Parts: sequence; C-alpha cells; structure tokens
Amino acid sequence: MCAPFSNNEDSAEPGGSPEEARARRAKLARKWAYLISTTAYLPLQHTEVERQLLELVDRLFDSVLSEPFESAPAGEAGTRLVELQCVGRDSIRRSVEVLGKAMLREPELSRADNLADRIVLVLGEMTADYSETLRLVTQQRQELLNQSLLNVARDSRRKLKISRAQFDEIFSRTTSGVALTELDGRLLRANPALAKTLRRSTAELAELTLFDLVHAEDVDDLRDAYQELLADQTRLRQTCRLLAQDGETMWASFTATLVRDEEGEPHHFVTIIDDDTEVSLLQRRLSHQSLHDALTGLPNRQFFSTRLENALRHADPATGITLYHLDLDGFSLVTDGLGHDVGDRLLKTVAGRLQSIFAPENAIVARVGGDEFCVLVVNTPGTPDVVTTVRRIHQELSAPIYVNGHRGVAASASIGVVHRPARDTDPAELLRAADMTLRRARRNGHRQWQLFDAAQDLRDRKAFSLAATMPGAWETGEIRVVYQPMVRLGDERVIGIEALLQWDHPELGPLPHGRCLKVADETGLSLPLGNWFVRSACEEMRGWQTRSGQDLPLALGLTPNLAADPDLVGGIQRTLDETGLSPEWLRPGFPIQALLTDHGEAVDNVRVLADIGIESEVHGYGATGDVECLEDLPVQAVRVARRLVQRQTERAGEDSLVARSLTNLIEIAHLAGVDVIVDGIRTGRQASWWRAAGGDVGAGRHFRPAPGGLPAPAARN
Repeated sequence: MCAPFSNNEDSAEPGGSPEEARARRAKLARKWAYLISTTAYLPLQHTEVERQLLELVDRLFDSVLSEPFESAPAGEAGTRLVELQCVGRDSIRRSVEVLGKAMLREPELSRADNLADRIVLVLGEMTADYSETLRLVTQQRQELLNQSLLNVARDSRRKLKISRAQFDEIFSRTTSGVALTELDGRLLRANPALAKTLRRSTAELAELTLFDLVHAEDVDDLRDAYQELLADQTRLRQTCRLLAQDGETMWASFTATLVRDEEGEPHHFVTIIDDDTEVSLLQRRLSHQSLHDALTGLPNRQFFSTRLENALRHADPATGITLYHLDLDGFSLVTDGLGHDVGDRLLKTVAGRLQSIFAPENAIVARVGGDEFCVLVVNTPGTPDVVTTVRRIHQELSAPIYVNGHRGVAASASIGVVHRPARDTDPAELLRAADMTLRRARRNGHRQWQLFDAAQDLRDRKAFSLAATMPGAWETGEIRVVYQPMVRLGDERVIGIEALLQWDHPELGPLPHGRCLKVADETGLSLPLGNWFVRSACEEMRGWQTRSGQDLPLALGLTPNLAADPDLVGGIQRTLDETGLSPEWLRPGFPIQALLTDHGEAVDNVRVLADIGIESEVHGYGATGDVECLEDLPVQAVRVARRLVQRQTERAGEDSLVARSLTNLIEIAHLAGVDVIVDGIRTGRQASWWRAAGGDVGAGRHFRPAPGGLPAPAARN
C-alpha cells in the first residue's frame, strides 16, 4: 500500500499547448459538474452534465479573452444553467465560486488585460441572465398552474355531465332491477329491467309504492329494514318475495342505499332488486372461476392445494403420490418476441398436452403461476416411473405449434419432482419442496429436471434462512465492523488498517466479510448496509487516529452494487465531511467484476474519487483481462483474488502453473505502477512465498494483532 497521495500543482508554462489548455478546461468542467450536482437534481447522466458544462466553460473563457472585450455572450451560460435544472439554492453560488477561483489561476487567461475585472463582468453577466431566466421560468410555471386550475374546474363540470349520462345509461340498460323511491317508499323511477321482471310497464310502476310490489307477509320486515337504513346509515340487504302482474311470486334480494342532498339531509333511496335465480347461477359461475384458471380452464393453485391434501391422506401407502412442478423455459422470449397472444396460445397447448400425457392416470393438472404448472399423480402399481414420465413430458412439449403464420413455436420445461412424500407432509411444505427442487433444476440450464433431495433441501433452506434473517440481525447489532492490519511484506510493518463486516450469528458463529457481502446482495441490503459500513468505519478510524496519534490509511471493500451506486461519491464525501476523516486516508476497494461488467457507474466513481483525492483499490485481481482496469483507471493498488491465494496455499512448495501465473500477474501490476495486496495469509511460510513473488502488502491471520491495537468494533446507531 502506497503512502497517502499528494496533490501536485500543474507544472505547465502559462498558457501551455492547446492540448494542455483543453485538458484544464475539461478538468474544470468535471469539478464544476460534481459540485453543482450536490446542489440540485440533474435529469442527465453525469458524463452528459460534464459535456454541457464544458461548452459553458468554453463560452466563458472566450468572453474573457474577447477583443474588444464583450461580456454579454457570457449571459447565455446563466440561461443554459437554468435549462439544465441547476436551480438549487446554492447552484449559482457554487458555480461562481468554482469558476472565479479557476479563471483567476488559469494560465490561458493570464494574457488578458484587467483579468480580474473581466472575470467579474463575465460572471456578473452569467448571474444576471441566470436570475432573469429563473424568474421567467417561475412566472411561466405560475401561469401554467393557473391554467391547470381553470382546466380542472372545467373538467369537473364536464365529468358531472358525463356521470349523469353514464348513470342514465346504466340505469336503463342494466339487467338488474333498479328503483328510485321517496323516503316513504313511493316510486320515483323504475328501470325497464324491473318492469320486465314484474311483467308491468314503467307507467304502471310509477303509480305504486315499493311495498305494493312485495308479498304482504314480507312488507313489515322490509319497511322496518328501510327505517333502520334511514336511522343508522348502513346499507340494507334483505331477501323477500316479489309479486308479478299475474300474481306469481319470486324470491329476490334487495340492496338499498340512502342518498343525501347537498346539505347532507336524507333525500331518497336507490334499491337494486335481483332475481335470486340469476344470482345463484352467478355464484356458481364465480365459484368455478375462483378455483380455475381463466385462460387454460385448469384448476388453479387453491383448488390444487385442496386436492393435494386429500390425496396425501388417502393414497395407497405402498405407491404414494408424485408431484411434478414445471416451469416453461424462456417463455418471456415468446411473449416479448411474438406477443402475448402467441404466449397464451402456447400456454393452452401445454395445458392440453399435459392433460393428454396424464389422462391414463389418476392425476390432476393445474396452472399455479404465469408459466408454471403442477401435476399430482396418485400412483398405482402400473404408473410409469419418474424417468419415463419426465422423458415423455419433454418429448410432447418439444413438438412445435404454428400460430398466426409464425414458424413453429415449441416449449421446453424445467421440472422439479417430489416422489412418494410422507403421508403426514403438510401440503404447503410439499409445494415448497417441489418449488425448491425446480429452482435447482433451472440452475443447470433448460430442459433439466431434479428429484427432491432432503439433504440438499436442508442446505438450501439454511442459506435462504440466513438471507431472510439478515435485516433483523443488522437491526439487533449482530452485524458489526471489525478490523485487521495491513502490513508491508518486506518488513511486516503495519502501514494500514482494513475494515471488515462480521456477523456474530448465534448458531453458526462468526460469519466473515465475504459471506456477509454475498448475503447482503441476495437480500437487497447491499446499499443500506454498505453505506452504514463505510460511515461506521470512517467514524471509528477518525476516533482511533485522534486517540493513538497515528495516521494510517483505512481500506474497505465495496459490494458490486455499492461500487456502481450513482450516489457513492456523494455519500463518501458527506461521510468524510461529517466524520472529519481526510480523503487521503481512505482506500475504497472496487470489485473487478463491477469495473468490467458495469455500464460505467463504477468506473466513473473511481475517476471522480481520484479527482477529490481518494485513491482506490481493485479487488479480485487474477486474470490477464483485468489489466485493462490498471491501464484505464487511476487506481492505487490491486488485491489478488482469494481463490488464487487459496490455490497457492494448496500447492505450496510446488512449481505449479498457478504459481507462475501469479508471479506474472504481480509483475504486470508493478509495470502498471500499482501495489499488489494479498489477503488471507495464515502462516509465515505463505508470507515468505508472496514476499518472494513480489507482493507488496499482506493481510490475514498471520499478522494479527497489530502493534498498538486496532479500532474498537463499530456499534450500529
């Protein structure tokens, strides 16, 4: 690990070459972009903000150097800042501050007469136009708001007319009988459906009360129900007998609501009257829909779970049951490429083929998810074995179907199988076991299948349990920050401290840093936990520096998600400002996979951190393809991948290919001008080997404890 870096002043002569001048302008634009992005939300990528601000730097410099001098063109920069949404409270102040300081020191501008006066006039012009443009934008927004309010009022009146028209449409066309009545039951209006049910005309109904339409034995109960509705404002639900024109009676359900006027006083009743015959039919239809998939007609998960429980209890103990859980491979490719209609057609075809496959058996096929199916087979002595059944499923599903002139579309499936589970197994547990088995099959690729393995299932459940309990463990303080020394391999002198996460698990014991990061990524905790980790380590490091009087760099490894977080630089800057730790003492470690596979955020973070004085490390170095990071990025050190450290330990004393390749990688890193860090050194023999191979810095069990002690573990706030 190198000593803390120092900021060297530019050594170029005043003005310098055009390339040097251009580079200084770009650097100013980058610094300006970083500072202004902390004052306002900018709806652009950071690189685009830098490009836009570089154009404004060019405009301002040209204005300062103009002969005869003309400051007016600089005003466009203020207008452009407002257009870029740089309208935070401190945006213009930060801009004037960074530009003023940089322009006074800029060699390129030194040849201008009365430079300070010109800069003041140019920045004043920019500030004036900024203020005027911001005033106009605010005024325009106010006008838009006023117009929006007028539109809302106009729209409300229009919607009221539409609502009335819609009510009339529904009232006249609904198949349910609807009656509007006075509070005493006199009919104000009845729809055609009610007249048809009662075999009367709407004119005849207008001369009656609602109670005239009800069987005499039910009138008193219905009248009491309406009085209760009027008293306590609850909805009325009542069943009674209606009288048709010819005296025929029919059972009907009454659902009534009290309508109030603008002053909140009771005005009239709205009553919906349904023939219970139709309601019964509808209830049966809804019951079927609630238990079956609408697209394929297959039973759904709820229905399937009920049948599964029954089959478990009553199946022949000698043969038991078998549960198949299928998930179509690449189904999203079909819907995204050919449309959801084709996807629906494929699902229907798969459903039909599965039913055909299991038709000879006592089986039920269900659709339990988007493209997931379950099959329950109650086995008999003649039921085909699992391998034969799986082979037939693959064979039947692979036959293509032709939809709307498209080329043949075929399906393949990953399958999880639970064969002959115990009779006392809980149905929900059985479905979970089948789902977990399916997941393991999918990890092996398409068209794969797996048989339930109790031992593997237990291991998976422990891993998932670990992930599920991590948030609670963090909250209760089981996860803490610990520290290890970083030593120079040449003389084993402590030259830095590394912060690590440790989970003091009550059952599994201490879980190391790497496993904590892996579980955090799986649970979505990598960003909040990572930010807490950085802040806690910086706070402890600053306190330790004060207590011990020592200044040592603090290294800490980032997760891939945290390394690519757009707010990483801002978060680190805030942490340093609040803790008082100097940037020169912080060494964030970026995973190599984040730098090679990320879309630019992690790379940008490394570069911006370097600009503000924070040197970074590359973690996981171990392939010739990693060299590009050393050439392209301003990193201070690389850390050898732990798998290679472990491999070297296993082959200690051998002249293996691993040993030769490690020596070559170290030489390449040194050619790139970076240090090589080796973590995981447990013995003096290992330390000697890495020292001889060219390693610069070591860490691990062999070097603990560090002289002078380390920071105390960090407690969560």
